[in-house]
Amino acid sequence: MAEPRWLTDEERELWLKLVGLSMLMPNAVEAQLKRDADMNQFEYHVLAMLSEAPNRTRLMSDLAFHTNSSLSRLSHVVSRLEKQGWVVRSACETDGRATNATLTDAGFAKLEVTAPGHVEAVREMIFDAITPAQVKQLNAALQPILDSIDTERRAPK
Repeated sequence: MAEPRWLTDEERELWLKLVGLSMLMPNAVEAQLKRDADMNQFEYHVLAMLSEAPNRTRLMSDLAFHTNSSLSRLSHVVSRLEKQGWVVRSACETDGRATNATLTDAGFAKLEVTAPGHVEAVREMIFDAITPAQVKQLNAALQPILDSIDTERRAPK
């Protein structure tokens, strides 16, 4: 049996920082969105992924892929978003078994109102703490890590 490939001190330090970020950042983002927009991060992400699609419409299966979600979870969230008037579902014209989700004008307006505060919170949490050169370095360093984890290419680039 091969000896475990233990982390070096420097690797362990980086690993613990990545774990800390993965635990703390979602809570901070969630708190900002709840406070300022009365929505959670997943709901915001669903609206954002719809806003970037042609005609603000995606197949539910495509939306599940882009939000790294199960269809069941996504369906529950889309139901909540429909009750708010932000999303509507309709039958897919080219595949009668499939369902589209479309961002409504009201949903787009909610996103337009919410996005500036969300972006400012992200800027304060991340980008105000590092230099433009560090942004470039971090992008370069994190991409191969993301590629090794995200083999289905679910994360937006």
